[in-house]
Amino acid sequence: MNWITNRRIVVTGGNGFLGREVCRELRLRTPARIFVPRSAEYDLRDRDAVRRLFRDAHPDIVIHLAAVVGGIGANRRYPGRYFYDNAIMGIELLEQARRAGVEKFVVTGTICSYPKHTPVPFGEEDLWNGYPEETNAPYGLAKKMLLVQAQAYRAQYGMNSIVLLPVNLYGPGDNFDPETSHVIPALIRKVVEAQERGHDFIEVWGTGRVSREFLFVRDAARGIVLATEQYDQPDPVNIGSGREITIRALVEIICRLCDFRGAIRWDATQPDGQPRRCLDTRRAEREFCFRAATDLRDGLRETIDWYRRQGTSATVRKAA
Repeated sequence: MNWITNRRIVVTGGNGFLGREVCRELRLRTPARIFVPRSAEYDLRDRDAVRRLFRDAHPDIVIHLAAVVGGIGANRRYPGRYFYDNAIMGIELLEQARRAGVEKFVVTGTICSYPKHTPVPFGEEDLWNGYPEETNAPYGLAKKMLLVQAQAYRAQYGMNSIVLLPVNLYGPGDNFDPETSHVIPALIRKVVEAQERGHDFIEVWGTGRVSREFLFVRDAARGIVLATEQYDQPDPVNIGSGREITIRALVEIICRLCDFRGAIRWDATQPDGQPRRCLDTRRAEREFCFRAATDLRDGLRETIDWYRRQGTSATVRKAA
């Protein structure tokens, strides 16, 4: 019998991009119940609403995926909101989970918590060696405070709370809203729309020289569930592919997969963000045998195909 079998699980953000895949992976373990709180019914920023959630769901396990997220532009426009909403949701959930005697609490943090100039690949021990990249520091620091809280609650109360640090995710069902999307869905939408409208170029923010690491959403869900089953230590764990690519190379791959043959114009007046991002994923492999399985080109192809099938009805990802 799997450790998750017959347990009651709350998955915040369970109706979102990552949450749907996590719930699908959990169902394979036959839990007693998966409870997904809707933001309209349970405002996770509100203490009374969180208390009511725990009274209604009686969870043995909480997997906290809900977040207010976006790309560089959204982080620059809403730094206060991104700090407050993400910090307060986690703080209230962890505190009420402690009071309710929840058996295990899983926090999903972010790679944005790492210092701006972290040596590549990012090792978990580097997390406190500097300030995050300025454009997403409020979001990254809000999430990093949940690591402090989780470790403090483990030390004082013996609470089994673990913290996972997923890298940039992508895949079918992602958020393609140009105002709030991350780099891969934003680029896919830009290229497909240019193609459909007969444009002979696309414009991309930055220089293209910075690098990123990407993880397919189904791989991320599998890693989170494996950690939920098998990992019980205080140290944070990176969840990623361990493979780095420049934004320039990424744009070229997306253009080829879309069969777009127009020019790429780089707007160097816009920010690049953090210079490099690539994770050391050895701890996840050692502790709970997680290794990413999806090749980037295969994942991009599936994501592009999904987006094209949606047409103008492509949905905006709901995180909470």
